[in-house]
Amino acid sequence: MPDTPKLTARQQEILELIQSAIAETGSPPTRAEIASQLGFRSANAAEEHLQALARKGVIELVSGTSRGIRLTGTALHSMQTSRLKQFSLPIPGLSQLTLPLVGRVAAGSPILAQEHVDQSYFVEASLFAHRPDYLLRVRGMSMRDAGIMDGDLLAVQTCKDAKNGQIVVARLGEEVTVKRYRRNKDSIELLPENPDYRPIVVMPGDQFEIEGRAVGLIRNTILM
Repeated sequence: MPDTPKLTARQQEILELIQSAIAETGSPPTRAEIASQLGFRSANAAEEHLQALARKGVIELVSGTSRGIRLTGTALHSMQTSRLKQFSLPIPGLSQLTLPLVGRVAAGSPILAQEHVDQSYFVEASLFAHRPDYLLRVRGMSMRDAGIMDGDLLAVQTCKDAKNGQIVVARLGEEVTVKRYRRNKDSIELLPENPDYRPIVVMPGDQFEIEGRAVGLIRNTILM
């Protein structure tokens, strides 16, 4: 097990804020959101603290995305009671879940239909604040700035409703998509995290259903 790095009180506060944001919405906060939450004068101040956390090995900073913050293996080991969401390999000896991996979903059929399941993964239950029911292979880059890339495995908890700001798996007619959820007075918006993609507006009467919400992310890399 790696040594636990010594963090300042402010660094610990920022790390816990990152963990809380991932637990609640499925993605880390932006620099501006960190600055606003903790009373910094600018996003640059938040960036300096993030760089310090990265040097200490508890997070990894991904360039080119506004939410490019990942918890590393050190954080997974040393913050066992925190709400960790992103990981790459299971830790032997902990309670494991067996999760079906859903590949491309056929039009109009249930997301967990047998023909959609590519294989099963064994993952550590203790790594999730909310227990997932299945893994969904992400297609495309519409959620790039939330740190969700093409080919990633999204851990999904089955549900039929969501809070504003949460990342959901939604069915629109015969298609399934991963987007950030926002309910307005007269409509629902499914928001991408990539300026190259347009929001999807769902109006009353449209065929729409929430299949689940994101509770974690697996990428096939090892975080050191």
